[in-house]
Parts: sequence; structure tokens; C-alpha cells
Amino acid sequence: QVQLVESGGGLVQAGGSLRLSCAASLSIRNNIMAWYRQAPGKQRERVATITGSPGVTNYADSVNGRFTISRDSAKNTLYLQMNSLKPEDTAVYYCKALGVDGWGQGTQVTVSS
Repeated sequence: QVQLVESGGGLVQAGGSLRLSCAASLSIRNNIMAWYRQAPGKQRERVATITGSPGVTNYADSVNGRFTISRDSAKNTLYLQMNSLKPEDTAVYYCKALGVDGWGQGTQVTVSS
């Protein structure tokens, strides 16, 4: 089973920024990778994806223009740069290899107003 370890979450004020990281045990360059989030009482939603080479990205409307997904293939690490954070971005964030079983433990992001 794939191992995914998310980090970088924390408490930030509205308008602030955070960068999440996800260390993966599989090749992120050869898989479609995604970031999901789940807020209390809500379903898990996908917020960003990046394909294998050439790394085409796609974003949910709610984060488009504020979040950026990227990867460092040499480090086999996926990132999510989150800018202009809003209280509604508060959630546990997870990375995922699409089509591959397994989730990490997630990292908590809390945005205060």
C-alpha cells in the first residue's frame, strides 16, 4: 500500500499563507496526484490535481487563483501553496494518488477570521 505523509498545516489568520507537503512512497511523476480536504461535517472534496509529465494542473473553483499544486520529482514530494487563505479553507488536507488505494493521515489547516 502506498505511504503518504502530509505536513505543513497549522493555524493562520485570514489572508495568510501556508505550504503543505506530501512525501510519497510511489513515483509522483508517474501518477496523477491530488490534494483533497475535508471540513467538519462535510464530504471530502478534491481541490487540486497535477498529472504526470508534463504536469497539467487543475483546481476547484473555490481555490482557483489562490492555491498552487506543484511537485519536486527528485524529492518525490507534492506541494500545495495556499495563499489568501479564508476561514472556509479550514479543513484536514490530504494528498492522494488517483487510482491507487491509500490515504495519509492528513494535516490540519485552521484559518482564523
